[in-house]
Amino acid sequence: QLQLVESGGGSVQPGGSLTLSCAASGSTLEYYSIGWFRRAPGKEREGVSCISSIDGSTCYADSVQGRFTISRDNAKKTVDLQMNMLKPEDTAVYYCAADLLFSSDYPLQTGSYYYWGQGAQVTVSS
Repeated sequence: QLQLVESGGGSVQPGGSLTLSCAASGSTLEYYSIGWFRRAPGKEREGVSCISSIDGSTCYADSVQGRFTISRDNAKKTVDLQMNMLKPEDTAVYYCAADLLFSSDYPLQTGSYYYWGQGAQVTVSS
């Protein structure tokens, strides 16, 4: 069973930056497509970003477009989510998800991913 672990969560002021990392325990994410999701208090789970294992293509939700960047770190064997210009509305628990397949039609839907991490808290406040 693939076990995903998120790291890098914490608290930051509005306008600041934070980087989340997703790693597989005892394995590599090289062959997996990765999705980042978040759930804020009072809101439904939202797809944030994705990266394909097939061609490396990426996708972003409109709410984070231009501020967040997803990438693979070959040295650390992780998938990172660089979050810049953070806003209070970005406050949420962020989840890493993985699947051997890539859903080009629905890359930011929870049903497109089989493996899920436990989540990491990100708090953006003054």
